[in-house]
Amino acid sequence: MPTPASYARTCAKNNVHRGGSNEEVSHAPTAGAVSARKTGVMAPTARTYKGGYARVSTLGQKLDAQLDVLDQIGCDKTCTDHSSGSTALRPGWEQLLAYVRPGDTVIITELSRMSRSLAHLLEGVRTFAQQGIALVSLREHIETSTASGRCVLAIMGAIAQMERELKAERAAAGRAAATARGRTGGRPRTDPDKLEQARILYLHSDQTAAAGCRMVGLGRRTLFSYLTQVKRRALTTSAHEP
Repeated sequence: MPTPASYARTCAKNNVHRGGSNEEVSHAPTAGAVSARKTGVMAPTARTYKGGYARVSTLGQKLDAQLDVLDQIGCDKTCTDHSSGSTALRPGWEQLLAYVRPGDTVIITELSRMSRSLAHLLEGVRTFAQQGIALVSLREHIETSTASGRCVLAIMGAIAQMERELKAERAAAGRAAATARGRTGGRPRTDPDKLEQARILYLHSDQTAAAGCRMVGLGRRTLFSYLTQVKRRALTTSAHEP
């Protein structure tokens, strides 16, 4: 049986330290490791990246304001989309998800840019949390790396969802009230007498279509659409005559 002195010499030879918890911990350097003391240079730490995301609902809208803010924040990569937040197919968003890694941060200018649905918003937050990715919303001052940030995010998302549902309910109530009073939504019907006057002027006078439409207060497209309907009705009637 080894004596304490011989055991100590063996430990020193094998570079093993016996801790207070009766666990033997090796201090030998791992393969490929370089001592910072010998080189005088600290080992580099893993760099974290900032991924920005900007979105507008239509092609006619501009991304400039969002891109300027994300550039000022110092985003390493910014992905963009021209689509509705409720649309499942968003190539820019998918590209951002493929770019970020654990420890990175996704930055948006406001929550509505990420999603217009509470369910989709919370799903994205949960996905980021599982992957160790933080989400920062600049307008709402929310950062999901903190417990308070996650709480505020859930509350604000619920409030935004409630506002959209209330707006939809008010619009539905307004349409129902208009229907009860005999009014329907959409463009008002064109006066049939005006359509017939414009047709007669166009076919039986030297007036051009534009001039005839101006006289009766119609658009050229409306007139030609009416002429097509009249011709179609005439063909249908002649086809059914014996």
